[in-house]
Amino acid sequence: MTETQGSAPSRRAVIGWGGAGVALGAVAAGGAVAMTRTGSDLDPVGADAGGAVEFHGAHQAGIATPVQDRLHFAAFDVKTDDRDEFVRMLKDWTAAARRMTAGKEVGEGAYGGLPEAPPDDTGEALGLNPSRLTLTIGFGPSLFDRFGLQDRRPAALVDLPRFPGDNLDRSRTGGDLCVQACADDPQVAVHAIRNLARIGFGKVAVRWSQLGFGKTSSTTPDAHTPRNLFGFKDGTRNIAGTETGRLKKFVWVGDGDDGANDAWMNGGSYLVARRIRMNIETWDRTPLQEQEDIFGRDKGEGAPVGRPKEHDEPFLKAMKPDAHVRLSHPDANNGITILRRGYSFTDGTDGLGRLDAGLFFLAYQRDPRNGFIPLQRKLAAHDALNEYIQHVGSAVFAIPPGVRDTHDWWGRTLLSEEA
Repeated sequence: MTETQGSAPSRRAVIGWGGAGVALGAVAAGGAVAMTRTGSDLDPVGADAGGAVEFHGAHQAGIATPVQDRLHFAAFDVKTDDRDEFVRMLKDWTAAARRMTAGKEVGEGAYGGLPEAPPDDTGEALGLNPSRLTLTIGFGPSLFDRFGLQDRRPAALVDLPRFPGDNLDRSRTGGDLCVQACADDPQVAVHAIRNLARIGFGKVAVRWSQLGFGKTSSTTPDAHTPRNLFGFKDGTRNIAGTETGRLKKFVWVGDGDDGANDAWMNGGSYLVARRIRMNIETWDRTPLQEQEDIFGRDKGEGAPVGRPKEHDEPFLKAMKPDAHVRLSHPDANNGITILRRGYSFTDGTDGLGRLDAGLFFLAYQRDPRNGFIPLQRKLAAHDALNEYIQHVGSAVFAIPPGVRDTHDWWGRTLLSEEA
C-alpha cells in the first residue's frame, strides 16, 4: 500500500468527502515527488503552510508530486466540433490552472468587476491558501475521434478490456478528457474543477466526477504508510518521488515509445482510473486471520507473512496462492510496476443500508499494455480480495507532458498546427 505525508489537517481537511477507485491491488506500485515553490522535493513545513506546487515543468504536477489529502476528479465530454474553439478553451483552462495553483483568483477575480456580468471566479476559495493544489489533464480514447486526431492516437492508449467481475456503470465510465484536482483542502480542489467546468460551458460538459479523501498511496520517501478502508496499509512499495530512475523506466513516456506520430506524448504518462466498490459490511464480519491471509500482510505493522517489519522483503511463497500481495508483487509479474495515487471515498448509502464506499484507484504508467492490463487480468482471475470488492467505474487517459512556461498550454504538443 502506500506512504503518506504527515501534516496537521486543516479545519476543512477534517470534512469527509468521497473519492473513486479501481483494484486495491498493485501493492508494488510507484509514485514520485514534485517540487514545491521552495525548490525542495520534500518540504513538510511548506506542506503544513499550504504552499504552492510549481505548475510548470517537463511533466505535469499531480503525478510524481507528494500526494495531497483530498481529490476532486472529473471526466468531461466534448460538446463542440470546432477545433479552434476547443483549443481556445484549453488555453483558457491553462491560464486559470496557472493562477489557481498559485493561490490566485481566476481572471479578474470574484468581485469588483462589472455588476451586470458574472464574475470571473466563483469565489469560494477566497482567503484560502493554495493547499498544494495540482491540476492534471488527460485525453481519453474517444477524443481522438474528433478534430482530425485519428492518426495522433498513441498506440498505448488502448480501450481497457472487460475484466472478470467488472460491473461497470456507464455513467461512471469513460470520458473525452479528464482533470485531476488534488489539494490538502477539499474546498480548494472543488473550486478548481468548478471553475474549469464554468469556463468550458458549451464546449465541454462533466460526464462524471468523484470526490476522494485519505490518500491510499504516498510518493514521499520514509513517510507513514496510509491505510485503506479495509484497515490495511496501502502502497508500501509505491515508487518514491526521488526515484528518478524508476519514474523514467515505469512512468514517463520516452522518445520513440509509440513511434514518430506519437512524439507529442514524450514526457507524459498514461492514467487508469477505476472506481472500486468495497463490501464494507461483509469485510467487517470477516475474522482477522482471514483478512490477513487475503492481503498477505498483518494488519498492525503491515509486515508481509513471516516477516517482522512492513518494509521487509516479502517471501511470496509463504503467502496463500490467492493473497493480494503475492499476486500483485513485481517479482510475480515480470517486474510490472505502476505509480499509484488512489483515494478512499464514501458516497452515502446504496438504499439498502450499506455504505457506498471504496477506493478510487489511480495508476500512472508508461504503457497500460505492459502495466495495469496484465496486472489486473491476473488479479481479477485469482485475487482473494475479489470476494469483497467490485469494479464499478473505469477510464483510461493519455496524460500529455507538462506546461513548460507561461507561453505553453495544456495539449499544445497534440493540438498546435506547428506540432
